[in-house]
Amino acid sequence: MRLPLFVCLIVMIAGLSAGDARDPAPKEIPPALWPQWRGPNRDGIVGGPAWPDTLKDKILEPIWRVEVGEGYPGPVVAADRVFVAETKGGKKEVVRALDRKTGKQMWEHSWTGSMSVPFFARSNGSWIRATPAYDGESLYVAGIRDVLVCIDAANGKERWKADLRERHKTGLPAFGFVCSPLVEGDAVYVQAASSFLKLDKKTGKTVWRTLVEDTDQYGSAFSSPIIATLAGKRQVVVQTRTVLAGVEMAEGKALWKQPIPANKGMNILTPTVYKDAVFTSAYGAKTYRYDIKKGDDGLAVSNAWTLPIDAYMSSPVVVGKHAYMHLKNQRVACVDLETGKPTWTTTKAYGKYWSMVAQGDKILALDQRGTLYLLKANPEKFELLDERPVSKQETWGHLAVAGDEVFVRELKAISAFRWKAK
Repeated sequence: MRLPLFVCLIVMIAGLSAGDARDPAPKEIPPALWPQWRGPNRDGIVGGPAWPDTLKDKILEPIWRVEVGEGYPGPVVAADRVFVAETKGGKKEVVRALDRKTGKQMWEHSWTGSMSVPFFARSNGSWIRATPAYDGESLYVAGIRDVLVCIDAANGKERWKADLRERHKTGLPAFGFVCSPLVEGDAVYVQAASSFLKLDKKTGKTVWRTLVEDTDQYGSAFSSPIIATLAGKRQVVVQTRTVLAGVEMAEGKALWKQPIPANKGMNILTPTVYKDAVFTSAYGAKTYRYDIKKGDDGLAVSNAWTLPIDAYMSSPVVVGKHAYMHLKNQRVACVDLETGKPTWTTTKAYGKYWSMVAQGDKILALDQRGTLYLLKANPEKFELLDERPVSKQETWGHLAVAGDEVFVRELKAISAFRWKAK
């Protein structure tokens, strides 16, 4: 069974490497896989069968539901299985592989790992947070105490475990290991140990450590990195607690850096690439587009525009030249990435968090309160096509869409749905 899984991921990785990351359109995305945070390209954009205009039971039907331990990690979907991470009994962190067709458990692996987050965040729980990454052979899972675990995806056996806090002599991260791992080539990239790290994916050894921050009060950053080609240079783009940066992949040199102020260093969003620019928003601050250009001494960064609105935890999706954002005030907005002007903002407030996935001119948005919304990606007005409760629990885990299937991570369960043919 491992050969087909591996071949599927090799095809996917080759397609991503060959594509030009400046173009927001998907590049030969395998529609039936969701291997990491925010999908195949880490941007929430998917291919596959066209979505219907409704979420009714006869169109989006439940397949199975499995109860698991508490957690925020989004599901990871392979050709024949679904991976889910959880905290169990407040003491252990657990990863399960479930049969994609039936939800039946295939294997389980666990380790000791727990901590308490600060009092003002405790209402959202002290459990595992980051979404794992899957490369066709291994699963890379971020434990809450700045521990990265590599697991054989076929049988659940541990290949290596890296205690990054102990290795780099840093304190316990106040909010835990929040950054979702990025796997590229022979490496894994993460924000942990108050820094940005590249690890050898076969051994877990540190290849380089950069953007080290003196943030003892809160520890490691939240935002998850992406890979992009900006001004002709392929690089890792990452948002730390204090800066937005492009990092050279071989040696870890910062190619450019831009300070991003945020309340308590809570830069949470995944950076969004648009042409040769990076779009981001900071909690308690503003929304920005930064242009990256070739300068006399390498790459230079400049501010194209600043918008006085702020997102909280929800990373936007980009359709055409417009970004669709869920804001800290719980409104939803559409922003023209060329001009920096909002084209509309809802008057209605929604939940505290939306995870969004887009296909063509439609957006699926999973509200943290357990409601799934289907929107038209309409830059002229907010156009809600349908909505449907999919859980009575909170749904902080990122929505996953793979082929004609939709996977919802509930606080203590995971549910699978399937689009029916029109």
